[in-house]
Amino acid sequence: MTRHVGWIAGAAAAVLVGAVAITYAVAEGGGSSATTPTAGSADAGFARDMAVHHQQAVEMSYIVRDRTKNEEVRRLAYDIAQTQANQRGMLLGWLDLWELPKVSADAPMTWMGMGDMASGKDGALMPGMATNTELKKLNTLSGKQAEILYLQLMTDHHKGGIHMAEGCVAKCAVGVEKKLAQGMVDAQQSEIDLMADLLKERGAKARD
Repeated sequence: MTRHVGWIAGAAAAVLVGAVAITYAVAEGGGSSATTPTAGSADAGFARDMAVHHQQAVEMSYIVRDRTKNEEVRRLAYDIAQTQANQRGMLLGWLDLWELPKVSADAPMTWMGMGDMASGKDGALMPGMATNTELKKLNTLSGKQAEILYLQLMTDHHKGGIHMAEGCVAKCAVGVEKKLAQGMVDAQQSEIDLMADLLKERGAKARD
């Protein structure tokens, strides 16, 4: 299992190296569409929504690192936190480059035609996001119990993130953003597979 976690860490590092190159490409105009994305475009919508989605993943990952001493889970949580924090910075940076607002009056996922998909109840603004109640519960657990809830919450989170990233692959116009979105799909699916193994080792499984 340690070898599998190490492979994920290496893949995450590769994604971050590629992400830096993508940021420079966007800044220089390389690979982008002829017209700067508009505020209502899929490119801007994905950047805004995924930045919010990623922020919660970072928060959950740092919570569990303080709630367990298990090195495999702590390493996975650190990798997720670092990768998604860096990607979030890129997404917000693109909005700055495009001179677009980081917030919108439209409901999350409107750019996907799914503005009514998530109710936003108890803080779950988009599919896969944990509720405020679930985050509070994670903060009260420790050891194996914290590990299981984190792995279940993050599996749900990744599934929602993959759905959004696939939406960008299909709808975004900026080539380098589509490339980053596809990288998110691939990396998060690998982490879902790893988390399934970690849950099984703990006599648990992902939630339905």
